[in-house]
Amino acid sequence: MTDPTPDDGRIETAENAIELREVEGKSQGQIVRSRFLRHKGAMTGLIVMAFILVLALTSIGFPVFTDSWYISGWWAYGPNETNPIVNPGGTPTLTMPWSPEGFAIGPHPFGQDEIGHDIFARVMRGVQTSLLVMFVVGLVSTAVGVLVGALSGFFRGWADTALMRMTDLVITVPTIVIGAVLGKLFGGADPLPLAIALGAVTWTGLARLVRGDFLSLREREFVDAARVAGASNSRIIFKHILPNAIGVIIVSTTLLMSSAILLETALSYLGFGITPPNVSLGQLINQYQSSFNTRPWLFWWPGLFIIAIALCVNFIGDGLRDAFDPRQRRIPSARKMARAAARGEAEVQAHAS
Repeated sequence: MTDPTPDDGRIETAENAIELREVEGKSQGQIVRSRFLRHKGAMTGLIVMAFILVLALTSIGFPVFTDSWYISGWWAYGPNETNPIVNPGGTPTLTMPWSPEGFAIGPHPFGQDEIGHDIFARVMRGVQTSLLVMFVVGLVSTAVGVLVGALSGFFRGWADTALMRMTDLVITVPTIVIGAVLGKLFGGADPLPLAIALGAVTWTGLARLVRGDFLSLREREFVDAARVAGASNSRIIFKHILPNAIGVIIVSTTLLMSSAILLETALSYLGFGITPPNVSLGQLINQYQSSFNTRPWLFWWPGLFIIAIALCVNFIGDGLRDAFDPRQRRIPSARKMARAAARGEAEVQAHAS
């Protein structure tokens, strides 16, 4: 084993100087926000996700609470409207700049099916449905997982045993099987009951992570100080321990949301999720699976948006993990390293003189 060289010491000193300068005078929230905004993958995912959300909501409109109050969009066709088929076979009217026809969007850029449905409108409605399921599943799973994990890790004893055995019972049954049963019971035309039902069974991983964090945090000095000061158990849980576990919770929630949209897609593809007249991305793939060889564009667009949404959520989750984890260190650029080293040498010479 070799001793560290002086160059290694100067590099480490320069890295520490850069890191200290970046966090100097900032609160914990500002440090996390700064780290997240510097994560290129997370920012790219956030921008693309925002674009997909705005496009889906503004293009065909969306209902507010009930179908009787509907905000219209700028797209001319609805997801369930039948229209005259423009191109032979319903091929997309969207053409690229390098094609002989030149760039053109046309009335049906994503194409049409055999009865004249506009695929762009149906894909946008599918995106709305899948995003609704994703957000509701994430919200319900987070609430249940945090509650079970917090109570189990804080009180331990019989509460820990009972809650963890219940968690193990849910884990033993495959999620796709539970989702299929719940999808058959609560799915159909309304995605909200399905999302709530799926959220009620996908919280187990988060509960275990929160339990582990609470078991560690409850032994810290600041918890003992809160007990000595007379703080109640609920105040210790929500005011002292939970804020310190928020990083694990946020990162796990993004992973839950990513898996939720894939689970909904799988259930709808198998026929256990969203059913007509509502539309989801998985249901579109299931509905047009017989046309895979003859009209592949019916699969391109739903599949593309499924992949894009899942990747965006994963990239955002990676950025949040790096932002909340203080052990994640960003490697500075060569220019920053050189500047920090020169600044350090100048300070040493100034002190020496």
